Amino acid sequence: MPAAAVVPILTYPDVREAVAWLSAAFGFAERIRIGENHRAQMRCGDGALIVADVAKDRRPPRPGEVTHAVMVRVDDVRAHCEKARAHGARILLEPVDFEFGERQYQAEDLAGHHWTFSETLDDVAPETWGGEPVI
Repeated sequence: MPAAAVVPILTYPDVREAVAWLSAAFGFAERIRIGENHRAQMRCGDGALIVADVAKDRRPPRPGEVTHAVMVRVDDVRAHCEKARAHGARILLEPVDFEFGERQYQAEDLAGHHWTFSETLDDVAPETWGGEPVI
């Protein structure tokens, strides 16, 4: 298993196509291949992702339906966005600097999964933008 504490499992119609696309567009790296088109474990920074095949009740998102989004930290949001765009990602939100100290963009991948990529610009106290520390 990947060492990450949380590992999303996303379903794609074609695992090999998804692995190639996620590598080219988002810069992920395949770690383990499980069967030719069954599953793959991928690294994304210090996190992980499992790409799963369509089987039993597993299906990718349906058009117009958003059931989840995955957030990934990157070093340079603007460059990452341009690379993703060049590989066919549908950009849902262009890079934006937010008051909570993050620059983010949102994209949809080849199977309709939604992604937010985030770059930390500054460590901003939550109280200044409407957040409330709980711990």
